[in-house]
Amino acid sequence: QGSNENLPPNVIRQLAKELKSLDESPPEGIKVVVNDEDFSQICADIEGPVGTPYENGLFRMKLALSHDFPHSPPKGYFMTKIFHPNIASNGEICVNTLKKDWNPSLGLRHVLSVVRCLLIEPFPESALNEQAGKMLLENYEEYARHARLYTGIHAKPKPKFKTGAISESTTALNVGQTNNNETPGAASAIPSSVADINRVTTTTSGQDQQEVANNSLAAAGSASVVTTTQKREAGLAKVQADKKKVDARKKSLRRL
Repeated sequence: QGSNENLPPNVIRQLAKELKSLDESPPEGIKVVVNDEDFSQICADIEGPVGTPYENGLFRMKLALSHDFPHSPPKGYFMTKIFHPNIASNGEICVNTLKKDWNPSLGLRHVLSVVRCLLIEPFPESALNEQAGKMLLENYEEYARHARLYTGIHAKPKPKFKTGAISESTTALNVGQTNNNETPGAASAIPSSVADINRVTTTTSGQDQQEVANNSLAAAGSASVVTTTQKREAGLAKVQADKKKVDARKKSLRRL
């Protein structure tokens, strides 16, 4: 198990500076995962480049630094399964930058960018995965089909939670509480139809749904009773007024 103790202090300082730069301005399609306690194991998430069989995939890779880094190159591994000529079944990456073309002055940014470019332009001539290399040279469509299949199964990004869902539910519950506390005659605070009641209850769940629905229906029923009573009283007043008019007319006729 690696740790910062395995690396010289000057290397740790240089790596800290590079990792800070990568975090603040990451290369296109690459996000470095920093472990402050162990710079010898550097992970990064690489987005599959558009227009390649790896598009829409998210691939986790790792650079393992040796104790004499940067004099010797890091070893690169894909931790996400991938069908690629230059990546072995155990995830080992074969790229000249990490082998014969290594230079101690090369930074992590350069190495990560080269690995991502490998997804855009593989080199089947130096294949670690012979099946993928042979397929790429002889039948690109079949190679691309295999690569897309692996991407769809192993490199799916983690689902993102819908933002605002919690606040929406809270708002719906608050609506139910407000309706419950209003006086029966306050019709403006009560859902005006079954559709409105459904709209309120569909944003909540389980017991809360039932409670809000019951409160809303009860309040709506109270409002209906009030409205009916008011109508009845108005009708009665009208009948009494009409009766008075008739009685007055009868008295006038008797005098004649």
